[in-house]
Amino acid sequence: MDDLLRLDDQLNGDQRLIRDTVKSFVADRVLPNVGDWFEQGTFPARELAPELGALGLLGMHLQGYGCAGTDAVSYGVACRELEAGDSGLRSFVSVQGSLAMFPIWRYGSDEQKDEWLPRMSAGEAIGCFGLTEPDHGSDPGSMRTYAKRDGSDWILNGSKMWITNGSVADVAVVWAQTDEGIRGFVVPTSTPGFSAPEIHKKLSLRASVTSSLYFDDVRLPASAALPGVTGLKGPLSCLSEARYGILWGVVGAARACLEASVEYAKTRVQFDKPIGAFQLTQEKLAWMYVGAAQAGLTALHLGRLKDAGQLEPRQISFGKLANVRAALDIARQARSILGGNGITLEYPVIRHMNNLESVLTYEGTQEIHTLVLGEALTGLPAYR
Repeated sequence: MDDLLRLDDQLNGDQRLIRDTVKSFVADRVLPNVGDWFEQGTFPARELAPELGALGLLGMHLQGYGCAGTDAVSYGVACRELEAGDSGLRSFVSVQGSLAMFPIWRYGSDEQKDEWLPRMSAGEAIGCFGLTEPDHGSDPGSMRTYAKRDGSDWILNGSKMWITNGSVADVAVVWAQTDEGIRGFVVPTSTPGFSAPEIHKKLSLRASVTSSLYFDDVRLPASAALPGVTGLKGPLSCLSEARYGILWGVVGAARACLEASVEYAKTRVQFDKPIGAFQLTQEKLAWMYVGAAQAGLTALHLGRLKDAGQLEPRQISFGKLANVRAALDIARQARSILGGNGITLEYPVIRHMNNLESVLTYEGTQEIHTLVLGEALTGLPAYR
């Protein structure tokens, strides 16, 4: 399918190389299998992690410790191509790099960094991020998970929910209330009292591991606490990193749905001609392309702002809100163009559509990002 606006002409040579490398990996290793993974509700995290690490995709936007140290646009392009394969694949990379590795890299001690980051960047160790709780999603400041000092140790109790990678992780970055405020803890998942049962019966993000985390008197040494941050700014800064990857990633999901629709419309014959020759179908395709291209422009602009050190959280909220909504609308239109075939896993559309329903909610719901923009415009917070 032609890139009518020639957006990728704006990428430099290194960024195009990353695009082509990730696209080839997705075509070879993911697309032939992802329909089965989705149907079976499995994701081969242990198998894929070293391959993703060898490509430099884990923590790729971080410096040192075996990380690739790429620019923000390169990271975004990688997320786009990963999510063109499946949102679960991009989620795995996003959680590993932006939610598990980033807080250790940004706020961790030298010992924590040396212990975990080289192995995580290589895909030898998998991480997860524990913030959301069963009763506290959009309001993480009210979390109930608590860490209490016991001599020089910490005793961690509580639970987290909807945790990507949870039951396959080697380490969890867990946020908890303390007498000093909200703190982050680096928790090896082999620690006694830690458990992470997988959540089943999902109809979205099925090619992804989603778990609950439980902490029953989990004893941690003083060295487990992240020393560089106290308060909500710690986890919220991690979410900003991950949301940036999302606003790029969904452009890939939208593109995959649009490409499937164009090819189908050119070959599906009804009333003696391809359905792509009917005006109603062409109108759908035209608006789908407009939405996808506008989302791509938004992602590229925000990526350049991030590389210039000028990207603000409210701008990330704009991108996450606008691009996920556009991608979901495109997926739903694609489903209608494919008719009955749109609900089968022989085509990528229903898989992307179902996945995007989760992406709309996680890392800040549509409603929360709407309120972020509302506050930016009026100066009046409306969260409570």
